[in-house]
Formats: sequence, C-alpha cells, structure tokens
Amino acid sequence: MSGYMGKVLWVDLDSGSFWEEAIPEKIYREYLSGLGLAAHLLYEHIPAGADPLGPENILGLVSGLLTGTPSLFSGRWMAVGKSPLTQTWGEANCGGNFSLAIKKCGYDGIFFKGISKKPVYLFIDHRGIQLKDAADLWGLDTSVTENTLLERHRKSRTPSIVCIGPSGENQSLIAGICHDFGRMAARSGLGAVMGSKRLKAVVLAGAKPIPVAHPQRMKALCRKPAKLIRFRIPFSAQIMALTGMLLRNPWIEIRWDGLMWSGILRKWGTVGLNQTAIEWGDAPIKNWAGTHQDYPLRSSNNLSPRKIAKFEDRKYHCLSCPLGCGGIMRQQGESQAAHKPEYETVMAFSSLLLNDDDQLVYEIGERLNQAGMDSISAGGTVAAAIEWYQQGIITDEHTGGLKLDWGDGEAILTLVKAMIARQGIGDLLADGSKRAAERLQIEDHSAAVHAGGSELAQHDTRLDPGLALHAGVDPAPGRHTSGSFVYYNFYRLWSAFKHLPRPPLISLKKHKQTPSPELAKRAVGTAKFTNFYNALGICMFGAYLGIDRLPLFKWVNAATGWSLSPKDYLHIGHRIMTLRQLFNIKHGVSPKDIRISRRALGIPPQESGPHQGNQVDFPAMRRMFWDHIGWHPKTGVPTQSLLIELGLDDRGF
Repeated sequence: MSGYMGKVLWVDLDSGSFWEEAIPEKIYREYLSGLGLAAHLLYEHIPAGADPLGPENILGLVSGLLTGTPSLFSGRWMAVGKSPLTQTWGEANCGGNFSLAIKKCGYDGIFFKGISKKPVYLFIDHRGIQLKDAADLWGLDTSVTENTLLERHRKSRTPSIVCIGPSGENQSLIAGICHDFGRMAARSGLGAVMGSKRLKAVVLAGAKPIPVAHPQRMKALCRKPAKLIRFRIPFSAQIMALTGMLLRNPWIEIRWDGLMWSGILRKWGTVGLNQTAIEWGDAPIKNWAGTHQDYPLRSSNNLSPRKIAKFEDRKYHCLSCPLGCGGIMRQQGESQAAHKPEYETVMAFSSLLLNDDDQLVYEIGERLNQAGMDSISAGGTVAAAIEWYQQGIITDEHTGGLKLDWGDGEAILTLVKAMIARQGIGDLLADGSKRAAERLQIEDHSAAVHAGGSELAQHDTRLDPGLALHAGVDPAPGRHTSGSFVYYNFYRLWSAFKHLPRPPLISLKKHKQTPSPELAKRAVGTAKFTNFYNALGICMFGAYLGIDRLPLFKWVNAATGWSLSPKDYLHIGHRIMTLRQLFNIKHGVSPKDIRISRRALGIPPQESGPHQGNQVDFPAMRRMFWDHIGWHPKTGVPTQSLLIELGLDDRGF
C-alpha cells in the first residue's frame, strides 16, 4: 500500500457512530482515489431516488492519490454527494491544505450519512474521533467559525478546517463549503447538504505518515515542471487588455500554450485575465446579452490586474503548489486580511451586472465567502433578477421597493445580503436562477443562464463551444472545469496518445463552431483525462503545463509502485466518467434532459460583438461525444459493450 491510505471513515450522524472501511487494492487500481473512489462508494451507498437534503444522501470529503507525496500541484480535495441543485452527481473542488489533513488522519475520504439531531462538528486527532456539540457555532459566519475552532483545538497541532456559514445552514441550494478563510468548494450546492445534516464543520489534526513507494524518483520527476513554472510573462496589465482586443478578430485563432497562461497565473492569479476576457468575448456581459461595447475599457480599468495587485499583501500557495495563483489582500481601511477574489467572482459581480465599482466586488466576494455561498451561482442569479425586474416580471412588491438596475452597486449588495439571509426577495433567489424562474412561473427562462440547474461560469460558451459541450455532458452539469477545446490545447494529450488529434497552431474560428468527429475526439480525451487527474488531487492549473511536461503517469507509478501505462490511466478516467453517468441514470436523470440555456448557445445569435452570428449546435456535438465515448448517441446511456470493457457490467441497466 503506497500513495493511498487504504481505508475511508464512515460517520453516521443519526447514531453518532463511526467505522472504518478497508478498501482493497483492486479498487484503487480501478478507480485510483479522490473522485474515482468517491464515485465507486456513492454509487453503491446512495439509494436511487434519495432526497439530496434527506438522511439517505451521503456527503463525502475526499483527498487525492498523489496528495502528500513529493509531487507538485497535488493539494486539491473534493466534496461529493447527490446535488440538491441539479439532482445529479454533485462535486466541488477546492485547494488549500485540507486534502493532506484527510490523509494524515489515516483516510482517503470521510463520508457522512444520516442527519444529526443537533448541530455538531467532527474532530479527529491522534487521540481519536469525536463528534462535538456545535450549538455555539450555529449561526456564525465561516471566518468566526474557523477562528473559534482554531483557538479551541490548536494546543498540540494546528488543525485544518472546513465549515459552512449561514447559507449552508439555511440550506440555500447554491451554498458551498469554506476552507482556510475563503477557499471555497462552492459548486453543486453541497454546502446545503452539509447544513441539512446539521454538520457545521470538520476539524482534522492527524499526524499519520503517507506511504510512498519511490519518493526519490518522484522528487527527481519534479525538477522539470518546477523549473518551467517559474516562467513569468513580460507583459504589463495594459498589454493584457490589448491582447483581448487582438483576440477578438472574427476569423483566426491561435493554439495557445498552457505555459503562457501559467505565467499569467503566477504573476497576477486568475484576475490577470479580467480585461483580456472582457475584450476577447470570453467574459459574459450584461447577463450574456451584451458585448464589450456595453462594458468598455473605462469600466474594466477598475478591474485591471495591476490595480488589484496593489491590495495584495502576499501570494497564497495551496499545498504542494509552486505557482501561488492565490493572494491575501488587505483593502484600504480594513484591518482584517481576506482572500483575493478569483476571476469568477470578479466577473460575476462586475461585467455580468455592468458594475464598475471594484470595491463593491471585493466586499461582495468576502461576504459570500463568510456566508459560504457560491459566487458563480449568486452572480448569475442576481443578473437574472435584474433582467426580470427590467422586464416587469419581478416587481416592487417582490423586492419590497428595492429598485434593480444594471450597475446599481447599492441594489446589488442589498440583494446579495437578502440572499444570504434568505429574507424577502432573497428567499426566492437563494436556490439559484432556475428554481427562481420556476417559482415565478416564468415561461421564457432565457435570463436564467445555466446547465441542468447550475449557473454557468464566466466563460462564454459561444467563444469556446467545448465549454457548452462539457457543461452539458458531464454528470455534474454546469461546471466550466469539466473541459473545453482550449483546455485540450493546454493539456497537449496528443503528445502521449497518438490517436488524439494535434490541433494546428493557427486555425479558422468557424471550425470549432462546426460539430465534427475530430472535435468529439478532443472532447472525449479531455473528459477522460480530467476524471483521471481529479482522482489524483491535481490542480487543473498544474495540468495546464501539458502532459509532456507534467509527469502525472510516472508520478502515480512512483507513488504506488505500479507499472501502468498512460493508456491504462486514461482507461481509468473513462471508467470514472462512465460510473458517474450511471449514478445519474440510477437516480432517474435522463442524460438527454440536461439542457443548456438557449442564450448560452447563441439562440438567437448576437447581432454584434465577438459572437456575432455564433451558434452552438449542442445536440449534434452531444451526439458525437456520446458516440465516441461509448454511450448511446441518442440517449447518453452507456452501452452494454462499453460496460463490459470497463468492468461495469454489474452496474448497468
């Protein structure tokens, strides 16, 4: 047993009992750890039709197979369970140091079932496992909760903590799970699952060693990526805005190398792309209905990475990360430091809403972190609400007299506060835009931009149709990290898998708008690879280096002592992806019924701007994807022959 701990912890919140389950090596060879192990266990243990907020749903917190080994970028952990937001497989990915803490307690994952009779938190250290009373913590925000628990339990070893805030306690379906004062496992509404179980926090202070078969070999393999990641782009923030303008041309696109994006991330973090994305057409404007002309440079200059960098005290590095794309910042007049808002938060509360007040963006980002609410879904829901108000669907009677208008920072902040508290109009919006549209009985859902109920992130699917495809075919719909055509270029999978096509350095933009077998091959390769590295605990920003530069396959073999080939590992990614699809089918979700908002597909197409005339033929792209991955092209149900090939024939229907 090397690389993984060989067991998981089960916690029954109904009875307050615990037990360990030993996991055979065969399971690790078939599913690795992390996402794969979670898919294996949750498929078995969550009964069909389980209420996501009921006792039968299971909340899992899982580490990755490479976490705690001498590999780089291997500090990601995942929350998993049945999503109350989409009724599908749910997952949320997060950095920080909690992934290592899970393994140092001796486990590859911790799984919670049942519902506690009172608020509790789980505490594990070298003396054992305890469920402790959390009555005094219930109602507190995430920062106060974490500070309280740190003071309470840091006597011998500083613990690692995840917790929910008021949004999770109120079972908002867009609630997430907070870690390290502002890192968020935000998507799929799993904070609501934690709140439904009355589980306020998990506090881990273990000290067990993590076995590694060949540590020196792993360290040697780190030299090349560690050297490459030091690359710094020589561009200024002004050049980044100009780059977006140049990329806006309607005819030609360049195959970007992920090393360049890593340089941007190293210099500024994800906010380095703010103005580039707005000018390029990557960032949706005015709830996906506007263009860069509605949010010109005079507005986006307040979001310049150079301006944001002025508030940054220091870089924030997740576990085993040499990149340090995060940041700790201190706003003018504020005594307490906070995490620098990520690109998604900044865009969701600026260009999406036509707000140019950067200080408001920072304030809302911090409020959402303390409440434990997903900023992507919150921003998308606020955008829908403003549009509905402008259309007269939401009235002053709904808002209590609050006027909603594009760019009105005071109104936006008031609306966010109401969503966090689930008060007034905020109660209507706290479960996301799809549920709000249903409660308002709106026939035209175009203002609610989502996939399967999960709001789309701040990357325009009309620019990269691969984003639309993956958002609609991944078993956890709506997540921009599932895949895109740009990610395929970054991952450079063709360097290890000769059957996968190498994109040309320069191509016509219209080619990626036209469904084709080649694009389907790229998308399927990306999906398999993403499921593979999510089982390792690898950060996608590390994966941007490319598979020929980041020795993932060699790291896994060195960590475990195995001798599997890259083809074997991609096969495992295929198995994980397919089992997650089977999870949805088991729970009555028909893959063909997962829809993407028409506006995000360019229906109707925009008449001006970077996406002028662009439409995404999602049904055709989806059929080709399903066919190439081995799922029935009309239904998305995995074929029996594929299930036999993947060893999943005992789980088919």
